[in-house]
Amino acid sequence: TEVATNLARHAGGGSLLLRRIGSGAARGVDLVAVDRGPGMADVGRCMRDGVSTTGTRGEGLGAISRKADLFDIWSQPGKGAALLARVLEPATASVESLATGAVNIALDHQPVSGDAWAVNERPDAVTLCLVDGLGHGPHAAEAAQEALRVFHEKAGGAPEDVLRALHQALMKTRGAAASICRIPRDASPMRFAGIGNVAGTIVTRQGRRGMLCHNGILGHQVGRIGANDYAAAAGDLVVLHSDGLTMNWDLADYPGLALRHPAIVAAILWRDHSRGRDDACVLAVRRGT
Repeated sequence: TEVATNLARHAGGGSLLLRRIGSGAARGVDLVAVDRGPGMADVGRCMRDGVSTTGTRGEGLGAISRKADLFDIWSQPGKGAALLARVLEPATASVESLATGAVNIALDHQPVSGDAWAVNERPDAVTLCLVDGLGHGPHAAEAAQEALRVFHEKAGGAPEDVLRALHQALMKTRGAAASICRIPRDASPMRFAGIGNVAGTIVTRQGRRGMLCHNGILGHQVGRIGANDYAAAAGDLVVLHSDGLTMNWDLADYPGLALRHPAIVAAILWRDHSRGRDDACVLAVRRGT
């Protein structure tokens, strides 16, 4: 209730996004609040109890951070704010093996999203998958979920081989676009493969680099299925998204955002770059050491 109250009182409204945490040793829920309000010039000051900009008791942000097992926040004057509060089940791991954030929102009035994402963790590597079922609605969701099923079966292989398996499996569906990114546990280069209208980007301290996707529709018309290797250092962000988001985003427009938890990065990208006429899915992951 504190999060919703903050949105209403200080931002004039916003969005509350929930994501179930159920991978690895962690079990719980992520709550992300994102708004287009006036923002905060001094987040640290606003976190202190007794500080308020609207005449309230000034306990909201401090109380939220104390109750959460993981808390993070980003804000800039004139650019709104985003807040992450993670609550874990008792006796589950409190440290993430991989910092991950995702937003997947269905087109208005659709019962399900035709986009989907997954993270598959193995001893030698972590592999990401983002799928955009052709169109939207239940049939697009059916294609996307079938793709995720096959992805988890084949995730130990090279990304291009995973896409070939998805292509075969999706022939019985309306088809999909998809991207696969394999991130080794050591410092080896990542390997990425994508087919269709999906995007993959690496965000470093120096800027952003796009990763190559090929034309086609998995399950129907596919030409070359290839992959490329990309260097990425510890701390760099990997962002995958469907074409429900525009391509013209740049985290440099949001000072400090690239250093925040990937869940906050994903929420801000969805807030500001969703096209509003399709399902929208964005997955952000920070490469570990």
